[in-house]
Amino acid sequence: MKIEFLPIGIIHTPFMELEGMPIQPPGAASVKGTVEVFENFRSGLKDLDGFSHIILLCHLHRARSHELTVVPYLDDQPRGLFSTRAPSRPNPIGLSVVRLLSVKGNTLEVADLDLLDGTPVLDIKPYVGEFDERTDARLGWLQAARDRKKSADTRFEE
Repeated sequence: MKIEFLPIGIIHTPFMELEGMPIQPPGAASVKGTVEVFENFRSGLKDLDGFSHIILLCHLHRARSHELTVVPYLDDQPRGLFSTRAPSRPNPIGLSVVRLLSVKGNTLEVADLDLLDGTPVLDIKPYVGEFDERTDARLGWLQAARDRKKSADTRFEE
């Protein structure tokens, strides 16, 4: 079975290279950028401006082919790919929760942006704490790695 996706927009950020880029939105707390939604999807932005945060689903276009065991950014031990958020995956889809600052035409101004410039956007969803937050979540191996470096290097880049 083959599945194809059509990008609905593109991300504009200050990050031209993976090295040094924050690896999750909390590490990018002051980073601002924009999401340019292609004109034919513009009407889908109606009512989005009432939300404080949005979820960006993106194609991680510069990720190299995947391995099923990886050493993630926040650890020095090999881990199973699906227990990590490593960008090199069988389907390199990224998920990022960002602050929505404004909607101007077909442009979303956002903050807490941890994506490379030029990243294709596959979908946008509103973040709804009532649906998305889990207070009883366990962090697995990440619990011990919480204080490690929080920026990317080139280990997963094509």
